[in-house]
Amino acid sequence: MKRLLNILLWSVIAAAFIGPGTITTAARAGSDFRFALAWALLFSIIACLILQEASGRITVLTGKELGGAIRGRFANSRWGAPVPVLAAAGIILGCVAYEAGNLLGGVAGMRLVVDVSPALLTLVAGVGAALLLATGSTRWIARALGALVAVMGVAFLVTAIRLGPDLGELLTGLLVPRIPVGSTVLVLALVGTTVVPYNLFLGSALARDNDLGEMRWGLAVAVIGGGIISLGVLVVGSALGGGLEYEQLAAVLGDRLGRGAEASLAVGLFAAGFTSAITAPLAAAITARSLLGEKDDPRWATDSLRYRAVWLGVLVTGMAFGIADVRPIPVIILAQAFNGLLLPLIAVFLWIAMNDLDLLGDEGVNSRLQNLVMGAVVLVCVGLGARGLWAPAARVLAIL
Repeated sequence: MKRLLNILLWSVIAAAFIGPGTITTAARAGSDFRFALAWALLFSIIACLILQEASGRITVLTGKELGGAIRGRFANSRWGAPVPVLAAAGIILGCVAYEAGNLLGGVAGMRLVVDVSPALLTLVAGVGAALLLATGSTRWIARALGALVAVMGVAFLVTAIRLGPDLGELLTGLLVPRIPVGSTVLVLALVGTTVVPYNLFLGSALARDNDLGEMRWGLAVAVIGGGIISLGVLVVGSALGGGLEYEQLAAVLGDRLGRGAEASLAVGLFAAGFTSAITAPLAAAITARSLLGEKDDPRWATDSLRYRAVWLGVLVTGMAFGIADVRPIPVIILAQAFNGLLLPLIAVFLWIAMNDLDLLGDEGVNSRLQNLVMGAVVLVCVGLGARGLWAPAARVLAIL
């Protein structure tokens, strides 16, 4: 029973990255490039496991959350003092981008089956998320989200299996990395939507009162399970044959698998949007508290004005996009790509922290093998981020 509850606790990590961003990005990758970008999804799952384990290990071994470790590492550095503030600003901005996509995607899902104005649906979803966040209980919220994630996962996995994908082509896509022309933003988005930067801070907070074995087990089940669901979404997207609109996806699935598939898509999008609409503001508040406040600082307690102002600001900003009826798909993909650009910065900070003897001691710091693997992940993240920045910069230079 304890192990099951621990899995439900860590399912909040899956709930955070399996939002409309993952559904939209993975479906678009499958639609435009079939299984050619599946390798980016596999890399993302491996990277997510490695980085999340490291952030959780800091908390288990030291009692400090990731933000506190970063703040302590740079506190006495002449040039490092602004680092926590800049990191907090970047994470909160990333959460705002995610939140807009979360609510837009969730509302788009509901509109597949109900004819209600986007503004009203956004308002209802936003108020529901606010009520859950106001409880202030991270663990209670995490367990409540587990059921919704399971509903959404089953819907996509059943659909993917019934499509009967070419397993040889899928295996090649998983094991042979390549970036087809025009796919750079999607590759970056696949990484950004899976290795969510704010999840590193959220996972660090969840690791409190866990031992290493419990943390690693719960995390592995949540992340690998989330990765399988994401792969299922990519397979479903491959049935579209180019382009992506939610109505088009629903129509194709309904035509091939019956009207029940349309309902599954609607439920999946809404469940993914609503769960992530809770976790993004929650993670923003936890990150701000971790990076900017001292341990047990009452000014950053879960019922404090500062803590609530952060999550409420992120939630309200996301609701504004939904009420304005902005087109969801472009916003969602750009949000994931933005977080893919932010990830290398946080990954580098985490890597530095995992080699801090003063913080972790001889037994807690990365071993040579862990450093090698984590270093490879960080370098790939930095390379993808640099490529994502270079593509638009090159276009601007060409115009000039």
